[in-house]
Amino acid sequence: MILSVGIDIGSTYTKAVMMDDTKQVCATAICRSGYKPASAAAAVFEDLVANAGVTKEEVTYIATTGYGRYMVPFRHTQITELTCHALAIAYHFPSVRTILDIGGQDIKAIRIDEHGRVRAFRLNDKCAAGTGAFLEKTARYLGLTTDDIGPYALRSTKPVEVSSVCAVFAESEVINHLSTGIPPEDIMQGAITALAGRAVQLMKRVGLEADYALAGGMTQNQAMIEAIVAKLGSPLNLPPHGLGQLNGAFGAALLGMRRAEKLLAEGQSIPAPGGEHAHESSANSPRRWSMYMPASIIYEDSTKSLVKGTPLKVIPSRQG
Repeated sequence: MILSVGIDIGSTYTKAVMMDDTKQVCATAICRSGYKPASAAAAVFEDLVANAGVTKEEVTYIATTGYGRYMVPFRHTQITELTCHALAIAYHFPSVRTILDIGGQDIKAIRIDEHGRVRAFRLNDKCAAGTGAFLEKTARYLGLTTDDIGPYALRSTKPVEVSSVCAVFAESEVINHLSTGIPPEDIMQGAITALAGRAVQLMKRVGLEADYALAGGMTQNQAMIEAIVAKLGSPLNLPPHGLGQLNGAFGAALLGMRRAEKLLAEGQSIPAPGGEHAHESSANSPRRWSMYMPASIIYEDSTKSLVKGTPLKVIPSRQG
């Protein structure tokens, strides 16, 4: 039996998924990323194999993704999170063409084709007002935990506007609303509505094309889902079985499984994890930029680099 593991090292949480060769999820695990990506990856891997009831030696292939994907010495390969999100959503929902992922430090809008290949994407990573971190900070001002954000906002009866596009000024708005006696739930819903609006605007910049899907931790926030649906005017597909927050890790595991199956089908052995990949550095692989990807650019293989049909057109990301 082949066991493939995907580990997504995000800015806030590190997520892991294990799947077998029938593409069934055997186990999942989540932990805080902290400031040491390698340690977080090792910890979540320990939890994952324990949850699956297997040993590390029984794992066939390990693929990493996310901000800290280069920092995991026991990986076989690393894959960009855009590719992982795209393939995971395409696996669950073949009709989806536009994906939204709201992370702790950025928002990703991704447009894909019928094969799950990325055709265009944009990132909002310049200002915290357009990310999940803004909601967490707002929740702290209101004395709430992260888990309280959605349920608390749903109690709102008259949400207030949080109009600033800068995190610093938006926080000042929140504090001002509190000082004037506005109920915390109305402030929280206002912050969610503002974030949903920025997210949909980013989706429009890659070219809205139905169907739509939401990935990331916000799939657990019903208030955010409803706000995005209202702004979008269309329903959202959510990864099944609670895999929304684990979508990137699921995509990495799926691509790792394909790579392992390909190697075995060709009569090759699975290499030991690490090796030359352990010396790669994220400093040599910048990712903090936005670009438009023409349709003439295609993937040679989902786990390999792009084959360029025409040059990429780089579009500077706007300051938040």
